[in-house]
Amino acid sequence: MTDLPVHADRYFSPDPAQRRLAAELYQSVAGLPLVCPHGHVDARLFAEPDYHFANPAELFIMPDHYVYRMLYAQGVRLEDLGLARLDSAPDSGAPAQTDPRRVWQTFAEHFYLFRGTPTGLWLADELRDVFGVTAKLSGATASAIYDQVAERLAAPEFTPRQLYARFNLEVLCTTDGAADPLTAHQAIRASGWKGKIRPTFRPDGVLDLAAPNWAANVEALGQAAGRAVHDYPAFIAALEDRRAFFKSQGATATDHGVLAPFTTRLPAEAAEAIFQRALRGQATPEDAAQFMGHMLVEMAGMSVADGLVMQLHAGALRSHSAAHLQRFGPNTGADIPVTVEFTRNLQALLERFGHDRRLTLILFTLDETTYSRELAPLAGFYPALRLGPPWWFFDTWQGMRRYFEQVLETAGLYNTAGFNDDTRAFASIPARHDVWRRAAADWLAELLARRMIEEEDARAMMRALAYDLARSAYKLEA
Repeated sequence: MTDLPVHADRYFSPDPAQRRLAAELYQSVAGLPLVCPHGHVDARLFAEPDYHFANPAELFIMPDHYVYRMLYAQGVRLEDLGLARLDSAPDSGAPAQTDPRRVWQTFAEHFYLFRGTPTGLWLADELRDVFGVTAKLSGATASAIYDQVAERLAAPEFTPRQLYARFNLEVLCTTDGAADPLTAHQAIRASGWKGKIRPTFRPDGVLDLAAPNWAANVEALGQAAGRAVHDYPAFIAALEDRRAFFKSQGATATDHGVLAPFTTRLPAEAAEAIFQRALRGQATPEDAAQFMGHMLVEMAGMSVADGLVMQLHAGALRSHSAAHLQRFGPNTGADIPVTVEFTRNLQALLERFGHDRRLTLILFTLDETTYSRELAPLAGFYPALRLGPPWWFFDTWQGMRRYFEQVLETAGLYNTAGFNDDTRAFASIPARHDVWRRAAADWLAELLARRMIEEEDARAMMRALAYDLARSAYKLEA
């Protein structure tokens, strides 16, 4: 097998002067810890000191919807990647592959599909930097690389806790449902391990009246809070109780995913009427939209009171294909971005809390057209707003460059929230942060080469983008 070259100046400009400056800026932060304030890694990975990933397929393929969608688009059956069908249609074909080596072989045979994509870059970096794999992954090399990775995964130094230290993580935040007992988080804290794994309060399942099993979710919320939720005031009290519990377990933030960032303020009697219709199973789509818009304002008010940072992710149409959702469930690659509008939609929330510095509201979008037109001007005015980094489909070198160029000239660097990896794939975290740091270094190097900033300022900005902004925005300094 031919060893792949390691390019120390990857992602940097081909211009020699800019490339040299970018390399110097990158090296100035290369040793800083990684701050991971938002993501979806399972806390249970860290609850047991000796937990090991079962096999390479479980680590690289099973949690990665980027892998699913690319291969599915090229005609690869998700069953051949180990994903079991949820339905029993007569045309379902062969059952899901249960042999992880065969799953890995299928993945490797199609790895060429990821050429030039961020997923391909991340995966190649993971294999090389974490597992010492220097050969290009392909059908021919699949078995040998599988064996090499599997051997490493079985070693004592490849537990998630050991990798946490090796990756130089300072903190890792998970995302957890409103009724989650946070058992794994409590086990981590009780174990005495020094790693910082913090929960994040995600109440979408009880705020969205159209969510599957909404009534059951509300019942679970009440049970977790120790109170019956039979009306709107009890619902609000239960949410406040759960937020307090999450905060006691180390949470510094909440997270909210919406299709459109619509906000509104309803009279108490109107919110109660909608809530009662929902309990009876009679809520309309308009009810759901109004209630979610109202509850986002309520969540902002709670954040003013308890200090939890509020994140709002907008613009993802989940499970675009109903047939795919029925076959394989959510989070399997079928989510698609849509256009969104922030300026008018957020007006009710911002009129109430946008001027209150006790609130930190971090905005994310999958609609890049809003960067310079709406998000940057909004964050450049309202003290409560911060802009999150490029998200999901745009967590790429090109996406980061577009973000820097469209957002920062109007919003300014210090109205942004640095970087977060927002991933389920634990081993990809260093690679994702490395792309951000290199893209930031290259962008700053161009400003420096054009004499738009001074070297001292470039170094300060580089540190902020790599480390300081995320710690500050998410209140992770302590």
